[in-house]
This record gives sequence, structure tokens and C-alpha cells, in this order.
Amino acid sequence: MISLFTKALIATRFLPRTRTCPSKLTAIQTMSSQCIFQLKLDPLTGNSEWVVIEENDNEQSFPHNFNQPLLATTSYLDMLNDSTRNRAFREAIEKTITKPCHVLDIGAGTGLLSMMAARAMGSSGRVTACESYLPMVKLMKKVLRLNGMEGRIKVINKRSDELIVGLDIPSRADVLVSEILDSELLGEGLIPTLQHAHDNLLMENPLTVPYRATTYGQLVESTFLWKLHDLHNNEASASDGIRLTPPELDSVLSVKRQQYAMHCDPIGEEIKPLSEPFKIFEFDFWKRPESYGETELCIKATNDGRAHAVVSWWVLQLDREGTIYYSTAPRWISSPTITSPVDWCDHWKQCVWFVPGSGISILKGEGIHLRATHTDTSISYNLDTQVPTTKVLHQGLTTGDLQLVLPPERAAIYGDKGWRLSMLKAIESGGRGRSLCLVADDSIFLPLLMANLSEAPHVISLLPGLKERGLHYLQAAACANRLSPNCIEVLEKRVKQLTMHDTHQKKVDLLIAEPFYLGHDSMLPWQNLRFWKDRTTLDYILSEDALIIPSKGILRACAISLPDLWKSRCCVSKIEGFDHSVVNATLGACGHLPELEEGPCLPFFVWQCGEFDVLSETFDVMEFDFSKKICQCQGKSQVKFTKTGVCHGFVLWIDWVMGLQNSVVISTGPDKRYWKQGVKLLATPRTVGPERSRNDQACCSAVLEAFFDPSEGELKIIPDFL
Repeated sequence: MISLFTKALIATRFLPRTRTCPSKLTAIQTMSSQCIFQLKLDPLTGNSEWVVIEENDNEQSFPHNFNQPLLATTSYLDMLNDSTRNRAFREAIEKTITKPCHVLDIGAGTGLLSMMAARAMGSSGRVTACESYLPMVKLMKKVLRLNGMEGRIKVINKRSDELIVGLDIPSRADVLVSEILDSELLGEGLIPTLQHAHDNLLMENPLTVPYRATTYGQLVESTFLWKLHDLHNNEASASDGIRLTPPELDSVLSVKRQQYAMHCDPIGEEIKPLSEPFKIFEFDFWKRPESYGETELCIKATNDGRAHAVVSWWVLQLDREGTIYYSTAPRWISSPTITSPVDWCDHWKQCVWFVPGSGISILKGEGIHLRATHTDTSISYNLDTQVPTTKVLHQGLTTGDLQLVLPPERAAIYGDKGWRLSMLKAIESGGRGRSLCLVADDSIFLPLLMANLSEAPHVISLLPGLKERGLHYLQAAACANRLSPNCIEVLEKRVKQLTMHDTHQKKVDLLIAEPFYLGHDSMLPWQNLRFWKDRTTLDYILSEDALIIPSKGILRACAISLPDLWKSRCCVSKIEGFDHSVVNATLGACGHLPELEEGPCLPFFVWQCGEFDVLSETFDVMEFDFSKKICQCQGKSQVKFTKTGVCHGFVLWIDWVMGLQNSVVISTGPDKRYWKQGVKLLATPRTVGPERSRNDQACCSAVLEAFFDPSEGELKIIPDFL
């Protein structure tokens, strides 16, 4: 009998292409036609387990409590609500497919493009819908059945590069319709998919929808974007005496040199364009693309300034004649081919590529040399800036051995003087004089800070995500900060495996965390309550008077108007004439859900969610007391509305109480740009207002109740409008 783990290893090449992987679930399909294996992560322990899901067409084939998270945290619903995208594809398909033929739809999703193609051909022709992600195949079949298209579209649950002409499809296709694009354009495997399709699945000179995609860029100056990557220069003025990137290690902490998807319109007023938009690459869907390409441009500066980043986007030409377009350009860009701005959506954003270091200074009229390259899956740039070279350090290690890659928001937090000062105050208020400090999370700042403040430092760090690489970094950073390299000890063990032997038979009298866990960046705020779980597991090695920092977490919330986000997550009905109502419950839509079903709470940077307005006072929902072992919690608070407006839901976050008597609090609320919040959207928006509002239709009172279950790490949120 083959073990579950072995089957999972066999299945790794069957990873589905999805725009937004579920925050806690990763699907892997095996070669078996009977089941798929679902990797489920427990955010409070960092452990994962494989769950078997059988394949059949029964409506109950997914357990109710497992089905919804599987797809509700993806971007499929957001795509289906993008009416501009849907209309453009429908117009292009109707213009391109004018007679019966064989149409291949790669990455078919709910089958929308396949149904458009079948309708365009009338009663004849053939459509093959290829979709590798089994849960979507099951949902697609429901949609096809609802629209009477089940017999007209052949659905194949395979990757397109597994299709064989003569076995899976009878002949090569005449037309390709597909939408396998991410914000960068290439990240979902567009190039290898097109290469295989042209080599094996398509007729010569096929018709395609889309016809062409063109990427564009613009040089910009932005202090905010600079802070997201240049930790070395941002921490230079910090007063805590710690340098995470001292001169000899200035390049060991960095963000990955790649493009980052980001909504740039909200920071439009903080962005200074330094050039006109420039064309970078062009990709024709109707012919086989190359795996590698490069272009060299001389960009004329239109303003004096410092180039901190390249903001990029793409324009999709859907028809051969060039009359139907879709663009992901920021709103400050005008285009003769795009007559109106695209509605806000989350599945496609702009991309940001950071110019290394503090950027480059340019003068108006100056020519800037830019070299762009693309691979199968990404685009990168070089502006003649100096790329850090590898240096040999002590003990034979190189800077490459110590390299730690940070998310942009984490680099900005470590460089933030206010955040660092708060951490310093928290430790000074009660952490001095402690004999044994245990840093429970993946923080690299706290071990160095503790070692620097202690007279006889002995700091143990767990680094559950960074592990050995984090150990090498901390040893080198300690030396560079003139600390003994032996003052920080890293234990490469899981929390539940620690014993008094690991603490040298001493009780820990200071347990501390930020808290920050590598890989939790896209999770909900309360999933960092892993610290509470770890603190509970470690209880037997804590002294009776051990100081716990943070001492507690406060779940806070406010009512908010989020029209753009709500529209992108609301129930769908007819999409370009095709009924999609069967997808709503599975995709976690807002509005008109079956009784007792709710949409999920999802993680978002609220500042990137389009238009938003806070409608109530901020209020506390519940507290998590870390001086005690982890337990079930519940809280209930009345919502006091301060503005009249349409409430689309509630934003929730955790404030970490770092000092004694609530003296130091680290907030992760919506006014902060470096943390994601949890957003609980209402099934139906409500008009609200303050008690003295003259609007008779406005609701003046509501209650928000929450329940925390430590066994699953889940937070159930129940709003009640009175």
C-alpha cells in the first residue's frame, strides 16, 4: 500500500494554476482519478496534514465545513465579478469565432469562455475545456449543467501539457481561448503553456482570444515604495544601537528581486512619475513565444528626482483588428485605446519592481538606460545599479550563506523607527535583568536587541521558519554589532520537543515574540496567535514569575464602507447571459447565501481595497490573555456608528500589548500599511448612521460577537444589526 505522503510526492507536478492560493490550503492532485489530496495547514502549530477528498459528482462530495474554504479564499469570484473583463472576452470571442470549428479553452475555470465559444458557433462545432484543478472541474460541471451546455463542451481534468491528440482530443484545435494571466502577465505559466499548445494542440496559424499582450512600465519616485525594500538605509537613523544590516552585512537582508503585485492607485498622490510610460515586451498568443527575451531602452527623464521603482502593467488586445482592449494600468495613465478606467478588482493589479538600495538620482531630460529580461514566468529589470556581490566572511561563510529574503512589508517594519522604539520600550519596561530569554518566533530583531540590552546575555531563539539560515545570520550579525557570537543560541527543534536540557536546566523567565512567523504574511491576523499556542506548550519550562511579551492580544474592529471590495465578492447571477448562481455558496459570495451559510473572513491590506470609509468608532471585541494557557474565548461589543453611509462589513485586527500596564501597544489596524487585516463582509450591505442621524432608513446600532476556537485556530464572527 502506498503511503499518503508518497502519493503526495508523486503528485507535486500536478499543482494547479490559481491566481490566489488559499491562505491555509494547498491542493495537490494525484494521478489517481478517484481522489485528490488536500494539504491543510494548522496556523497555530505550523503543522500540516493530508486530507483525502474523493472525486465524484455527488453534491455532497465535499464535506460542508471543508468545501467552502477550499475555493472561497481564491480569486475566482473576483474574476467572475469583473464585468469589464467578461464583456471584452465575450465581444472578442463573438468577433473571432464566426463558424463551426474546434475550440480549446485552457484553464477553463467555471467554463465561462467555453460557453461563450459554444454559443458563438451555434449548434455545431466542438469545445474542449481543459482545467487541472479538480474542485473547479466539479464546479464547472454544475455551471454547464445549469446552462444546458453539458453535452456541448467536453471537460478534461488535466493540465494542458498532459493532453494528447488522438487520446484526449480527436484533433488539433482551430481556436485557442484562454485567460491564464496574473498581475505580472507571465506568472501563471503563460509562455510554457502557449509553447506546448502551439507544438502539440493547435493548428498552424490558429485564431486566439486574446490576440496579444503588451507590458508597459514607468519610472517613479516614492518614499513609501523605497521603505518597502531598502532596510539598510532606513535603519541608519535608528537609536536602539542595533544594525540588522551593518556595513559588512548590508546586503544579507533583502527583499527578493522580483515584481510585486500591488494596487498603486491608493498611493498615487505619493508617487512622482519620472518618465512617460514605455513599452517593454509584446507577446503574441497566435504564435509560439520564446522562453527568454531581453530589450534595452533609453528612457528620457521627465522630472528631476530619485528613481525608487518601476511600476508596470499590461494591456491586452483581445481581437486581431485591435478594437477590443483590457488594461491593468493605474488610473493616472491615459490611453487612446482604453476609453474608460477598469473597475477595481483584486485578481489583477499593477506590479512594482524596486530599484536596489536608495534608488538612482536622475535629472529632467537625462537618458536612463534600462535593460529588461523575461524568462518563462517572470520579468525583471536592470537600471545600471550596483548589485551586491558575494563576500567571504568569518568561518568560511559568505554573504550568500547568510542571505535572508524578507517580504517587503517586513523589511519596512524592521526599518521603522517608531516600531523599533516601541520594542525597545517594551523590553526596558520589564525585560532587563532577566537571566534567560526565549524568543519564540522568527524575529531576528528581538534576539539582537535582547543580547545588546542584557549585561550577561543568554538568548535562545527558536526561528521555526528561518532555522539554520537564521542561525548563521544571527551569529554574523551579533559579531557585526560587537556582541559575543555565543550570546544567541538557536534551537532547531519544534516547540513541543524542547526540554529543560535545551535551556541548560534553567527556567525561562522571559518569553518574547513580535509575533512574526515566516509564511504567515498572507494569513488572517489572529493566526499569529500561534505565539499563544507555543506559550502554552512551553509552560513547563517557564518560571513562575516569567514575563510574557506580548502580555496579551486585543481583537479590535470597526465598521467600514468597502463598495469596491464588496462588489468584487458579491453573488453572481447572469454573466454575459450565462447563469452562474450555483457558484455563490462554494466561492463564499456575499448576499443571498443559503440559510446558516456565511462568507469567509478574508485577509486584505484594507488600504489597497479600493474606496473605503470608516463608519464607526474602533472597539474592542475580545482579549487573549497570554499569561494563561490558550483557551476558548468569546467577546461581544456594541458598534457605535459615527457616520452615515453604507456598511459593507467589519475590519478586524489584533493590537499586541507589549509593555506592562498597556504601556506599549503595537497596532496592526487599517491605518497601518504593513499588516493585513481580516475583512468580514456582510451578506447584505446596511445603511447606518449615528443615533442622532436624521436618516430614518439608517441603522443606528449593531452588535459584533466573536468566538475563538483554539483547536482549529478559527475565529467565528457574527454581526447583528439591531
